Amino acid sequence: MTPAPSAGSEGTKKKRRRRRPANRAPLASDSPAKDAQAQNKRPAKSPAKNPAKNYAKRVDEVSAGGLVIDHSGKNGLLIGRIDHKDASGKRILWSLPKGHIEEGETPEQAALREVAEETGIQSEIERSLGVIDFWFMAGGKRIHKTVHHYLFRETGGLLAPQESEVDEVGWFPLAEIVDRLAYPDEKKLIARTDATAEVGAK
Repeated sequence: MTPAPSAGSEGTKKKRRRRRPANRAPLASDSPAKDAQAQNKRPAKSPAKNPAKNYAKRVDEVSAGGLVIDHSGKNGLLIGRIDHKDASGKRILWSLPKGHIEEGETPEQAALREVAEETGIQSEIERSLGVIDFWFMAGGKRIHKTVHHYLFRETGGLLAPQESEVDEVGWFPLAEIVDRLAYPDEKKLIARTDATAEVGAK
């Protein structure tokens, strides 16, 4: 019996290789050399930028002032300026009267002049309380300020704040001076020299 033409053809059929479409990307295994080149071609790192540092200009300032005691020996004179960082605009920063030493002045002369200008009170110097210095930033500059402090005795004048410079002036009991002062350096100076206790005892 003659088998049908298709009988047993399953075992004799040749397997056909599938052809990859022309628009398909080649496999990694098809081009190992190109893959290696692609891995080695990493973007070069840009050199780290190291901009020149801009240092603020240093400015040295010298001032003079101090603590004025009234005729009774019981009160000390302070100046007050509004704290512009306070949202309410009502907080007053109390400090000792002081100002810049002008050309040709001694620290003592500048201290007497500044006290009179800022407070309206005339005074005379009894002794030195010492010198303090500190740093702060203003107008893009690093300010190194040195302040000569003295102990004064009231001799006359009328209490009045300097226009555009001082918001308030006032006499306060000597026992309250350290607590009222807003700046730590002035607090330490008055507490260390014990100026309020010394004058009050006279």
